[in-house]
Amino acid sequence: MATPNPVFAIVGAGLAGATAAQALRAEGFDGRIVLLGAEAHAPYERPPLSKGYLDGSAARETVFVHPPDWYSRYQVELRPGDPVTELDRRAHEIVTLGGARLRYDKLLLATGARPRRLHIPGADLAGVHYLRTLDDSDHIRSALRPDARVVIIGAGWIGLETAAAARSAGARVSVLEHADLPLLGVLGPRMARVFAGLHTDHGVDLRCGVTVATILARADDPACAGSVLLADRTEIPADVIIVGVGATPDVELAHTARLNIDNGILVGADLGTSDPDITAAGDVANAYHPLLCRQLRVEHWANALHQAPVAARTMLGVAATYDRLPYFFTDQYDLGMEYTGYTDHGGDDQLVVRGDLDDRTFIAFWLDRGRLVAAMNVNIWDVADPIRDLIRSGAQLDPVELADPDVDLARLARHVVVNGCDATTGCS
Repeated sequence: MATPNPVFAIVGAGLAGATAAQALRAEGFDGRIVLLGAEAHAPYERPPLSKGYLDGSAARETVFVHPPDWYSRYQVELRPGDPVTELDRRAHEIVTLGGARLRYDKLLLATGARPRRLHIPGADLAGVHYLRTLDDSDHIRSALRPDARVVIIGAGWIGLETAAAARSAGARVSVLEHADLPLLGVLGPRMARVFAGLHTDHGVDLRCGVTVATILARADDPACAGSVLLADRTEIPADVIIVGVGATPDVELAHTARLNIDNGILVGADLGTSDPDITAAGDVANAYHPLLCRQLRVEHWANALHQAPVAARTMLGVAATYDRLPYFFTDQYDLGMEYTGYTDHGGDDQLVVRGDLDDRTFIAFWLDRGRLVAAMNVNIWDVADPIRDLIRSGAQLDPVELADPDVDLARLARHVVVNGCDATTGCS
């Protein structure tokens, strides 16, 4: 180690940061760990903020990564509400908003992402919400009253999950989306129609192919939003407006420190940055994926959870590689879904479906030149592992077998892993 009592600093007290601290202790690191977060809360997980916690089915204490006494028991210096504002790589120092300076030997940047903001007239009025933090979820949750008029701008995962929570609370919900279908760029038209139908069947006023022009103030309170005006001059009254139009990686600290940045902090498969003493993990990391043979930044819970131990080992000087396939899940009404893998075409050209789309019980497989690259199981469980194995095998697959519910996926995966090619051997 660089010093007799090394200091490992973690900037960003979310899931990635808290899990990295846990991994460092599990790996036997007995030096000083300082975990600094911008929010006043202890580290928590974000999926419940738009799912169980938002709809009231999960208690508040379930969102936190560790029990309250975990940090003292494992001698992790947790500093909530102490955002880092400066990174001096030459001096190996970070500076917080309050002016405190901390010298580090190794540093992990887990600064996450920020909601993309609307830049239209009225976007700064009271009553316009973004959903990223626990406080955001609290504010929105308190506003989801029966018969409240909720307008959601953006039909991505956050927008649709929030719509489901709002409908569960008895609110009247309109979802506004610029594309022709929700999730169109991610899933392609055939799968996008499944989610469109899901929400319209549950009473959501889903309006696609529209452009939001202005957020108008209430007549009786000019400081508070009262409606959304579309480009075609349609006005939609609103008691609550929620914006979910994506997120951007929080790279300000890395940028001022002149780390390599491109859609996040550029890191290798070991999550090391262009500085040998700095790693990055979670939403902010644009990591080289040795199986997919490309840089990839993923804004999902599983990525933050599983990248953190790899970053911890790299901080300790232990050889480590992050090569897990992307994975995420969603729960909306009576629909549960898991998505494994990655595809950047997201279309229907090489899409194979097993099951019933109308019943919303199916598996969708995306192929690329005969090889499985991604799959989505909807209301079908215990198939994520064989799907992962099929993708990792890189084997040529028969679309007829994939579509046949009588072909056991676990057995198929065992067969191709033994007899197929190994996609983990490198990129040409």
